[in-house]
This record gives sequence, C-alpha cells and structure tokens, in this order.
Amino acid sequence: MLRRLFCLLTALLSLAASAQELTLRTVQQASSTVKYDPEGGPHRPGLCLEILRAVEKQDPGIRFTGLDQPVPLKRVERLLADGLVDAFFCLLKSPEREKQWRYAAVPLYTIRHVVLQRADDPRSPDTLADLAAWSKRKPVLVMRGTALARRLLAADVAVAEVGSEREALQMLTLGRADAIYGQDINLQHHVAESKLGDKVKFGRTVFQEEPQWLALRADLPAAYEERLTHALRRLEKDGTLRQLAEKYR
Repeated sequence: MLRRLFCLLTALLSLAASAQELTLRTVQQASSTVKYDPEGGPHRPGLCLEILRAVEKQDPGIRFTGLDQPVPLKRVERLLADGLVDAFFCLLKSPEREKQWRYAAVPLYTIRHVVLQRADDPRSPDTLADLAAWSKRKPVLVMRGTALARRLLAADVAVAEVGSEREALQMLTLGRADAIYGQDINLQHHVAESKLGDKVKFGRTVFQEEPQWLALRADLPAAYEERLTHALRRLEKDGTLRQLAEKYR
C-alpha cells in the first residue's frame, strides 16, 4: 500500500513539474547539417534539432528559444562559456570544455572518429602517429574549432581547419589534401549527398568513439538540469534517442 502511494506521489510531482513553464535559451549550429539542417524540411531538420523537439514533447512545459539564427561552433562555445545560452544540443566533451560549462548525464548519440581518403590511395592510416607522418606532406583536414581538431594537434598531426565537410570533400577530391579526419555520421551524410562514393573511401580504423551530449551553462539551476535529464532518460528508455540516431546514419 505504501509503495503504491509513493509511486502515485512521484507521478503527481512529475506531472506538476512538467506543467510548469521553463523557457531555455539555445542556438542552432551553422554548417553542420546533420545536427541542424535549415533546408531539411519538417521530416529531416537535423538530428540535434529532432532530439530537442523530442525533449519538448516529452516535457510539454519546456520550451527552447533562439533557434532562428544559425551560429558558428566557436560562437556557440563563447555563448555557453559566457552564460548567454542555457543549453545546447549537441557537443562532445573535452577537458577544456568541461572547465567552462556542464553536461547533462544522458548521452544523446555516439560518433566515431574516422578518416576519409581518396579511393585510389592504397595507404591506410591505423594510428594517430600514421596521420602525423602523413601530415608532414599535406595537412589533415578537420572541421574548424572542433574538439577533434584539438585532439589531432595534441598528437602532433598538422591540420588544416575548414568550415564544412563539403569544403573538405572538394579539397580531398582535387588532391589538395590526402585525408579528412571527422565524425562518421557527418562524413557519411556528405559523401552520399555529393555522390562521391566512387571517388573516396573510409579508412579501416575507428580512432575513437565518443558520445555527443547536451551542454548546459555552468550556473544553470540544478532543478532545470534535473528536469532536462529526466526527459532525456525517458527518451533513452523508450528508444527514441536510438531511433533518431539510426535515422541519420
């Protein structure tokens, strides 16, 4: 009897919390169409935007504002660090980033670090040391300002940072670079979109796997974080997060 009363009370408290309006400031990331695609239409607006909308649906009291203008990744980081946005879907973790803001406890989806190279290149880099050797001839292409770029630099890989996967693919196919180091889900999308499957290939090595997270400004109230985490846990439990990730692979 006591257990049933406790469960009922918990459910009532959850309903009361979700009924309270909570408006959180966010932005969408520019030049990252897998995450946010302004031209994708209602059925494919970007994986991170779909996760955001799923959170709003899971907890109808939560509303996100600020999605009307795409923002470059570097500015996203500044806005989070300065507390000018409350939350951002989706970011990788790094020691530098964790000093500036927090992350909700539920992973949103997992990415793999992979190399894309020209189809006629017989070599295959298996380690970051291999990439460092490659980069002595031509820098490895990586997306500007990302945690991946910082990881390569820490491993003594010479990099050329570019604004988009589309730009990187063009440079690769023109022979201006020998390798792109990036996230599998993003590179797969752009290879398919540009119809370059016969001109490029993925290397055989997955250099690292890591999840994308919901980033939160450092001083966001704990009650807000708990509410967001609760919604994400429900989306994880019912398979929504997994289904959305599969949709964009």
